[in-house]
Amino acid sequence: MNQKSILILLTIISIVMITSTLTDCDNTRNPSTIQQNDTIPLTRHWESPIPHQEIPEGLSSISAASCGACHQEIYEEWKRSTHAVALQDLQFQAEWKKDSIISCLNCHTPLQNQQAFIVKGFINGDHKTPVKEPNPHFDQALQLESITCATCHVRDGHVIGTIGHTNAPHKTIKDVALLSEQICISCHNVVDELNPVLVCTFETGDEWNNNWAKKAGKTCISCHMPETERPIAAGMDNRRSHVHHFPGSGIPKFQDSKAEGLVSMEIKESRLDDSYAVGDTINYFLEIKNSFAGHAIPTGDPERFFLITFRLQDSRGNTIREETHRIGEHWQWYPVAKKLSDNNLKPLEERTYAFHHKLRKKGLFTLSVAITKHRMTEENAKYHDIFGKYPLSIEVFKKQFKFSIT
Repeated sequence: MNQKSILILLTIISIVMITSTLTDCDNTRNPSTIQQNDTIPLTRHWESPIPHQEIPEGLSSISAASCGACHQEIYEEWKRSTHAVALQDLQFQAEWKKDSIISCLNCHTPLQNQQAFIVKGFINGDHKTPVKEPNPHFDQALQLESITCATCHVRDGHVIGTIGHTNAPHKTIKDVALLSEQICISCHNVVDELNPVLVCTFETGDEWNNNWAKKAGKTCISCHMPETERPIAAGMDNRRSHVHHFPGSGIPKFQDSKAEGLVSMEIKESRLDDSYAVGDTINYFLEIKNSFAGHAIPTGDPERFFLITFRLQDSRGNTIREETHRIGEHWQWYPVAKKLSDNNLKPLEERTYAFHHKLRKKGLFTLSVAITKHRMTEENAKYHDIFGKYPLSIEVFKKQFKFSIT
């Protein structure tokens, strides 16, 4: 059994345990045991999942596995995506278990079909005390598919597409508005304080809405679902389609898997000479520009950041000087969660990072330059007990310059 299969099994166990815990609390959370005026109804879109969806005529299931019987290539792409493991993601599981905020499932398992309970509201507005009732249509197998095909492509007994009528065995209707950036933003732009030490702050939609990308007609789909020509199902002719592995940060979710990333930075650099004299100063400049992303980088989870590292070493590998620059947000999580600073690189913003050093002795030296992208700090990974189990970073740029000093 590989690591991913083990994690899926552990997810099933954790779901059963958490469901049992929530059920044990029914004396305080069951709507029949509280006063109506104690219940704050659901008012924000992210507090409710996509309503229950019936199986469209011509299909036997709305599972991704069922869709994959015909849409084989698209299904294989989806299986490689982070959408397919949004529930199994170790960071999400660790954070969710600590607080049991049931509303978080509305983005990680967005269909009501995938959730064990139907939430009617929150006692005194507290997300830790949902007023809920059992969901008679709960499909645990579908739940394990996380953000599945039906999340976007099934509504009101129909399969939704961008073209409409096809010769498929199921009825397909056209809804370009549904299959637009708006469905992406419904999860990738959620900002709220769930309690004093827990905030949800995903602002990618706002970042896109206020920059060049929207004005140029570029949307989430333009970059994260590039167009391709192919049969969308076995036996069909080629037609315009979209790739469904949703490339993003490039940091994989599991140690034994890979993730496909998008290039967002344009990088320019100065050069170093092969030799210098004692007393000279080396001056190296690294210019980075957020040329390609229609949002800030990093974006999404506020724990993400970039590190730019300069390291000067002698011929024995001893570090003479090291400088590190960080791009990202700084947050205080306790006793109250609040943002302390933010130097995310805005769309089309460019910065120059310089390394200067006066050379004081002869010998052979190496200047190493690296840019790494990080999901979270080692400290936070240890707090969540996932350090060593969860990929934390990838390298996106690396260069070495060797020179002599005479």
